[in-house]
Order: sequence, then structure tokens, then C-alpha cells
Amino acid sequence: MKLTDLAQEIQALKSLRHQRLIQLHAVCSAGEPVYIVTELMRKGNLQAFLGSPEGRALSPPVLLGFACQVAEGMSYLEERRIVHRDLAARNVLVGDDLACKVADFGLARLLKDDVYSPSSGSKIPVKWTAPEAANYRVYSQKSDVWSFGVLLYEVFTYGQCPYEGLSNRETLQRIARGYRLPRPAACPAEAYVLMLGCWKGSPEERPAFAELQEKLGLMHRRLQPALT
Repeated sequence: MKLTDLAQEIQALKSLRHQRLIQLHAVCSAGEPVYIVTELMRKGNLQAFLGSPEGRALSPPVLLGFACQVAEGMSYLEERRIVHRDLAARNVLVGDDLACKVADFGLARLLKDDVYSPSSGSKIPVKWTAPEAANYRVYSQKSDVWSFGVLLYEVFTYGQCPYEGLSNRETLQRIARGYRLPRPAACPAEAYVLMLGCWKGSPEERPAFAELQEKLGLMHRRLQPALT
């Protein structure tokens, strides 16, 4: 992508304002590399935080709260027809108050149609990517939903890598045969049902982020007494 195109994309994303999205403050694109200034999230990315001693001490209701926050941010992007393309725990940042914010919009695109195909040659995070995107480079908000399901797996395994021990090729082959990640020990059964919904083979059968936000929020409110 040309620097001018990249700067234009970032400026569009800079206009996004939501408590569950990392705020972009400034962009310097006078030359390479391009510098992006964002708000500071002191606890770093969610994947690393979950694997830390502090993260591993968190209870399942707190983990569910993380899922709710990410779903809220993605629902906002969904309303604005923005596809993230790289949703994963490593691209969610955590603040001092355990607030989560979706970050790293480096691959994000404003959708003009329901789906789009990027130029060939771009690298993709296969283990987080929906089959239609990994195999055919067809992206949509529903491919983000698939990635969100994998993010939920990361959250409830305290940052464990999905499909551990499998190569990218083996992962795609097993998914094509119907394999899905197992339910993590810390994952409520109801949340795992949502995860399986995110991993439906047909994109049209996957839930919208607005639905995921609502259902996760209901689950979280029912578990709130466990937080005290």
C-alpha cells in the first residue's frame, strides 16, 4: 500500500471514538516508517497479560468481562461497516483498571461492499482467520466474528495459542473436516455455545457482534455476584 493510501486509511480510523477502541492521537507519514501515536495502556496486550501471574489469577467472570468489552468494541466497528482483519488477543490492549480496547487497525478496511478481497501476497494470521478468508482471501464482518471466537478461546485459556502443535496447513485441513477448538476449562458452557456459533462454516450462519455483545453481557451480569 502506498504511504498516501495508508495515511488516508489511518485518518479515517482516527475519527472513530469509542471507549472500547484504542484512540489514535496522531499519525506521522512524512516518510518511512509511518509513526502512529495512541493512548497508553499500561498492562500491554491481552494475550501477554493473561499469561502473566496477575492474569492467571483472574476468575472466569473477569475473563468473561474481557470478552464483553471486546464484543462491544467490535459491535461499534460492525455498525460502521469496518472489518478489522486481525482480531486476536495480541491486538487488544489492557489498562490499569482492566479496561480492554481493540487496537492495531493496521489491516482494517472500510467496507464498501459486504465482502472484499485484498491484494495477493499479504500475510494473514491463519489460526485466527476464517476459512473463506484464509483460503480465498474473502473478508467480511463475519470473518471477524470467526476471529472473535478464537479470541474467546485465548481468553478462557489464559492466552494459550490456538491449535497448538498444528501447522497452518494442518489447522486449515482439520477445520475443513469439521474440527473445532475444544471448550477451555475456565469457559462457561453457554459461552462455548457462542464460540461454536462464531465458527460456523457458512459466514451467514455466524452471529453478528451486536448479538454476541448482548448475549455475553447477559451472561456476565448473571455471574456478577461471583466478582465480589
